[in-house]
Amino acid sequence: MSLLSVNNLGKAFKVYKSELHRVGRLIGLPIKPIEENWVLRHVNFDIEPGEAIGIIGQNGAGKSTLLKMITGTLSASEGNCVVNGRIAAILELGMGFNPELTGRQNVIHAAGLMGFSGEQIQQALPDIESFAEIGEYFYEPIRTYSSGMYLRVAFSVATAYRPEILIVDEALSVGDAYFQHKCFQRIREFQEQGTTLLIVSHDRSAIQGICDRAILLENGAVIKDGNPEETFDLYNAIIAEKENSTVDVKQLKDGRAQTSSGTGEARVTEIVLYNSKGEAAEFIGVGEQVKLCIKVKVRKDIENLVLGYGIKDRLGQVMYGTNTWHTDQSVKKPKAGEEYQFIITFPANLGVGSYSIQTALTNSDTHLTGNYEWRDLALVFNMINVEKTTFIGSLWSEPTITIEEITR
Repeated sequence: MSLLSVNNLGKAFKVYKSELHRVGRLIGLPIKPIEENWVLRHVNFDIEPGEAIGIIGQNGAGKSTLLKMITGTLSASEGNCVVNGRIAAILELGMGFNPELTGRQNVIHAAGLMGFSGEQIQQALPDIESFAEIGEYFYEPIRTYSSGMYLRVAFSVATAYRPEILIVDEALSVGDAYFQHKCFQRIREFQEQGTTLLIVSHDRSAIQGICDRAILLENGAVIKDGNPEETFDLYNAIIAEKENSTVDVKQLKDGRAQTSSGTGEARVTEIVLYNSKGEAAEFIGVGEQVKLCIKVKVRKDIENLVLGYGIKDRLGQVMYGTNTWHTDQSVKKPKAGEEYQFIITFPANLGVGSYSIQTALTNSDTHLTGNYEWRDLALVFNMINVEKTTFIGSLWSEPTITIEEITR
């Protein structure tokens, strides 16, 4: 049995000719709205116990509306959500808090609404106060709080008891770096204990580091539900898509989906990674000096040509990336038919594992303004440790360790 099942869910905001007509509709009169705006429609997915799901999409895609319907703070216009477990949710900052009450009083009130007894609340209060780390402000009215302090108290009370389902909206993005680390540490601890996580975030690293799946919403509909890396690749391609550009997804031999997009004025025609011996290689030794050669053909006269590239780990997190705009090496006014080769040399100071190269051909410092071509998984290679000291992690950083005996 699924822990959470979303079935043909939809939400429409209706506009009536007058408030009287709205009231009439509420009491059952057959009055039709003059306008019906669907912000979410035909949404279906299931979440099993222990899964971590990321919800991504552009502003206005319906992410927050979806979470509000799942938590029951907003009614659905069609379909339903079946929840088999207790939900703890952090949606809008301070939602349900009374600004005139102190942090402590709001915690007691919020925990009571969550269904916990007075005794349970009193037992948890010291831990909630300790986790929030706001000092004497815990006993001050929350109208005096900053947004970061709101988050500290809201997250602390929502996670004081481990829920079956934890739902987190973009609220975590306002916290300071230290508290964000605390939040994600607690989230990981809950995951290890079996909590299901549903998180909305634009933070690719957070989604790919925590989630098993990612669901992409576009114009109120689910357009992809799958591997977080592939889902984010498609999301980025949609953001970059401009008039006359296309988004293309094709399956590679290893089963992964390669996403590319762009208007096509320039294209990558070849990409090769050479090892220190000058051989095209799929396997590279840790710390080895390598050369990445990228050939580009210009298909239409353009004002500027910028090559960007990034190295991603197997989860899709970018280990390093830059472009020729930042290195002050843009190609000015290239003509149709011209070809260029970009040669990038660097020491492969990466940890053992599988990595990929993504490429971007643009007209400036970002692919969001002039996206000629964006290609994920343009090349895949593997790092192996041949001669370096054994280490863990994604970065090879050769240390010098000295040991000195100190006589007391």
